[in-house]
Amino acid sequence: MAEALNGAVLHVRFEGRSQDIALAELDVGPHSPDAAVKQALARHLGVAEARLRDYVVDRHETGNLTVRPEAVFG
Repeated sequence: MAEALNGAVLHVRFEGRSQDIALAELDVGPHSPDAAVKQALARHLGVAEARLRDYVVDRHETGNLTVRPEAVFG
C-alpha cells in the first residue's frame, strides 16, 4: 500500500460493540474505496461482506475512518 498510515485507525460500530482497528492491520488506507474498506473489515470480523452492505464509511481529516450503520430517520 502506497499511502502512509501514520497510526490511523478504523473505528467500527458492529452488533452493538465498538472497536478500533489499525488501518495497517486491515491493509487499507484513508483513501481506499468504500468497498475495499468493507471487504477488509468483513474479513477481520469473520463475517460475510453482505453484513456490512448498509454501513457507511466516514473519512476524517486525521486519516481515521469510521464504519457505522446507516442512519435512518423518520
